[in-house]
Amino acid sequence: MQDIQQIVVPVDFHQHTDDLADFAVGIAGKLGAKITFVHVIEEVVHYAYSEYNPITFSDIEKELREIADKKMTAFLDRIKATCPDCSSEVLAGNIADSIVGYASDKNAGMIVMATHGAQGIEKVFLGSVAERVIKRAHCPTLVFNPYKGERGYKIDAPVLEKILPM
Repeated sequence: MQDIQQIVVPVDFHQHTDDLADFAVGIAGKLGAKITFVHVIEEVVHYAYSEYNPITFSDIEKELREIADKKMTAFLDRIKATCPDCSSEVLAGNIADSIVGYASDKNAGMIVMATHGAQGIEKVFLGSVAERVIKRAHCPTLVFNPYKGERGYKIDAPVLEKILPM
């Protein structure tokens, strides 16, 4: 069996991030592994239309990076007592690809991530980052379900009311 020394834990700073962190810290403690928490900023799509100013997109990406860095610092400060050796990284790109690529580059022995619990039509529209990571990762991926029977994101109106014609 492979000795797991490094665990990558993707976080999105939503409501169950602290629960995921507690779970991952417990797993890391049992394995004697170190944790790197990663947050991925999806890149802003650059449009080729003349009325859009590309500098604006660069400014947006810079602002998103600054916000993510602040949230990651606050997050690490909150969990410092239970995970003093934890590190972090803020990445940019496709979420699943960035997680898998980072874990591979760092030769992580495991990825521990949460699921949002999307089902049925929600999963079709929202996709599943966890599913894509599981299928592509070079190492075992442990998926934590913080909802314990609850559903994740809920559609609060009929789907057709949320889809706008182009």
